[in-house]
Amino acid sequence: MEKKERILHPVSRIHGGTLLPHLKGTAEAETVIMPPPESVKIPMLQHIGAPAEPVVSVGDKVYVGTLIGKAGGFVSAPVHSSVSGTVSAVTAENVNGRSVTYVIVKSDGEQSLDPSIKPFEVKTREDIASAAAACGLVGLGGAGFPTGVKLNIKDGVKIDTLIINGAECEPYITSDYRECIENYNDVIEGVYLLKERLGVEKVIICIESNKEKAITKLYTIAADKRDTDDTVKLMKLPTSYPQGAEKVIIYSATGRKVPLGKLPSDVGCIVMNITSVAALYRFITTGIPLVSKRITVDGTAVKEPKNVLVPIGTSIKDVLEFAGGVSDTAAEIMMGGPMMGIDVCSTDAVIEKRNNAIIVMEEENAPDTTPCIHCDRCAGACPMRLYPANVEAALDSKLYDRLENLNVNYCMECGSCAFVCPAHRPLTQSMRLAKAELRRRTAK
Repeated sequence: MEKKERILHPVSRIHGGTLLPHLKGTAEAETVIMPPPESVKIPMLQHIGAPAEPVVSVGDKVYVGTLIGKAGGFVSAPVHSSVSGTVSAVTAENVNGRSVTYVIVKSDGEQSLDPSIKPFEVKTREDIASAAAACGLVGLGGAGFPTGVKLNIKDGVKIDTLIINGAECEPYITSDYRECIENYNDVIEGVYLLKERLGVEKVIICIESNKEKAITKLYTIAADKRDTDDTVKLMKLPTSYPQGAEKVIIYSATGRKVPLGKLPSDVGCIVMNITSVAALYRFITTGIPLVSKRITVDGTAVKEPKNVLVPIGTSIKDVLEFAGGVSDTAAEIMMGGPMMGIDVCSTDAVIEKRNNAIIVMEEENAPDTTPCIHCDRCAGACPMRLYPANVEAALDSKLYDRLENLNVNYCMECGSCAFVCPAHRPLTQSMRLAKAELRRRTAK
């Protein structure tokens, strides 16, 4: 009788977290490919670290996959054209207080591939890191950390566990789920390629228990005949938020805690988003870099919620029009999910590599904020065991010296504290302000 593959349960259970409405209305919506817009506006900064440096000029002919921005440092990532056409402008704009350079390409509508594109040969661990860097790959779950840097493992650092993050725990977002369903072959081949080249002792594929169809798909990866030493495992995580946060998923999968200021590699782990794994495999086999992104377009104000494969640099306005537009009562646009997403001030903002959703919500009457009742629900929900109400009080009282003792830098800004607060206090905002104040004082 064939041995049945065992599905793992979490090694450790995170403190706190919260149960959110799933609202995964696009889970069964097959990805639709969006035609190229008239022009794309591609930012040179789509990742954590130094911005890319433009290598094209106005009037240059470019193709899909043409390098238009080289990495601007070790922690950086190159940027490629997402359409074929002509560079119409290279310009800089102020974005959140920082100057960001954009390359604007007028599309010819043909989507012709760059003639120099070819598969990337990978034989060693170093080749994997080089491939991720050449691809321009960054964390596609939202963090945006350059994958080439993550996979550039220093000599003497022992990595024994590769964690594949398929949790996707925020409401509405289904882009990673659709990757599992639609591009299963890329996921499985990417997992085994990484396992072999990185030389890890075990691979743990983590997914929340509410994604049954994806679980069925991912189960066959762990049961694949190539896993002769039984080191690839599927782990079902409880359906709670923020299960997909990097430090949280490491703790759930291995029981290891990543200290403040340290990286997953310092505890022997590498965490990769499941779409990042598939995208890296596609680049290695085709040579086509990261030039498009699957975006979940959803929310109470979206007329035709769907998953859309969008050329990077496409405006939010164009994406929303492709999704049938929004209702007249639309009041809030978020890039990302409702918990950790960022409010967008203008639909002229563009899709970046690290974006996975556009959520548009109708106007609602926000509940009134009332004084803290000292119930400690925020502390109970915090996965990092912090006391957000105490941080808010110290901040309001300008007792800045207390912030470090309250460990505010451990905050991952998941929003759980504000979600559970019966007084509707803006606790997540207070945590962000406290971290910024601590950074300002430390820099003096």
